[in-house]
Amino acid sequence: MSQESQHGKWTLSDSDDDDNIPEPKSQARQAAHLSQNNPVKYENSSSPALKRKRETDEGGWNLSSSDDDDAAPSSAPKTKPKQPSSRSPPRKKTEEKRPPSPHGANYYKEEPSDFFEANLSAMNDTYRFYLNKVSGIEKKFNTGALHIKEILSPMFGTLKESVQFNYCFDIPWMVKQYPPEFRDKPVIIVHGEKRESKARLIQQAQPYSHIRFCQAKLDIAFGTHHTKMMLLWYEEGFRVVILTSNMIQADWYQKTQGLWMSPLYSRLPEGSPETAGESPTHFKRDLLEYLRAYRAPELAEWIERIKEHNLSETRIYLIGSTPGRFVGCDMEKWGHLKLRKLLSENTCPVQNAGQWPVIGQFSSIGSMGIDKTKWLAAEFQRTLMTLGKAGSSSSSPDTPMLLVYPSVDNVRTSLEGYPVAGRPRRQAGVMPCPTSSMPHIKTYMRVSPDFSQLAWFLVTSANLSKAAWGALEKNNTQIMVRSYELGVLYLPSAFVSIIALKNGLPDMNIIYLRPFVQASRTGRVICPC
Repeated sequence: MSQESQHGKWTLSDSDDDDNIPEPKSQARQAAHLSQNNPVKYENSSSPALKRKRETDEGGWNLSSSDDDDAAPSSAPKTKPKQPSSRSPPRKKTEEKRPPSPHGANYYKEEPSDFFEANLSAMNDTYRFYLNKVSGIEKKFNTGALHIKEILSPMFGTLKESVQFNYCFDIPWMVKQYPPEFRDKPVIIVHGEKRESKARLIQQAQPYSHIRFCQAKLDIAFGTHHTKMMLLWYEEGFRVVILTSNMIQADWYQKTQGLWMSPLYSRLPEGSPETAGESPTHFKRDLLEYLRAYRAPELAEWIERIKEHNLSETRIYLIGSTPGRFVGCDMEKWGHLKLRKLLSENTCPVQNAGQWPVIGQFSSIGSMGIDKTKWLAAEFQRTLMTLGKAGSSSSSPDTPMLLVYPSVDNVRTSLEGYPVAGRPRRQAGVMPCPTSSMPHIKTYMRVSPDFSQLAWFLVTSANLSKAAWGALEKNNTQIMVRSYELGVLYLPSAFVSIIALKNGLPDMNIIYLRPFVQASRTGRVICPC
């Protein structure tokens, strides 16, 4: 099904992965789009590239992600060599150069000089949660928001090296976001590309000798490296940024994104043990464990650097997903079971909890089983409804679970129109998302009936899917996770001492919602309810 508009013809799709869409200058997205339009043909059903899936809700067959799939089986019959043809070789088809945006070659405008902050006076240093700046809206609605150029600017430190974890990269554009004085500092790009798309990504970096690559291992089919994080090492210390934006211009231009920026972590005294500089939320331990899960020698030096810094000021909890099948105590280290564990151990039931809805807001819906009882309304809903220790009443059968997802009309009336995603989103029987800046942000929360207070709040790269959050298997004795994801969880108990100093002693079971909607910006809402 296609849709005509002033921007041209765009195809409607119900793809499960919102990031597998064409984006300007994004080789990774071009490759994903190309592979959808030109699938590999398998003429022999006994080919080793076709492997039986493990028994899951979806069943059936899938294609192996092994790099060895192209090798022919040893028992394959030999074919006679083709005789040379007298005809001249066919002319090589030249590919048309893609415009930088589906809107046209001149869509992106240079931001005016007053678009960027000159100082940090407007920064929210309590929760350290920020929206991104959006082009094309009134300046007042960008107050307190951050652009990538500001994140990488000298305002936050004298940069020495950095690591960029992401799903999608436009490397020439990324390099330009660093200020000139930092533009040749070493950068490691952590990605999940393979084969042709990996080659195209590496080709993008050829002009930049300061860029190195780290390929994330994706051992389970249909998994992606969806984590979006920056590690920034300064002369003054170290910083972590966890966000929802891809490293492409379209994600930073007119979409709503969210990010958490850590404090500047100072160096520990020489000889300090690894456990030194830990935060009350065990952020240092969890970050190191997440990085070790990559099993990548390229990250070993960064792991050692993090050990040498004091992360004790961190007030958020880390929620990560890494590919694998986990049993025993490892089940609660990743995905939605990690979230369930933290909500169980670090929150308390609130009065009239059954009237506090759970809200999930995301930009894509992936596989969730053949019906809602298989995952969404079973294990995942149980996690989101958790408040306090098991057995505590934190919900009732009537507790609302509201799922916010872009509709076709949301896309049509957004700042970018239909080309915002290369396709309008399908209607999913969930709440529409009325905002003029299309949300690529993903948030989950438990909110009071009047939408003024939060029992908890999570901003993450994870959309609504089993691949991102994990799914229980083998009679709930193991959890299987396909993808890399990363987010930060805000719990009231971690902020009590900070808020008390500023506002008087608060209720330790709630966080007030106002800082997270940033004074209710017109057209800039995290979760429009």
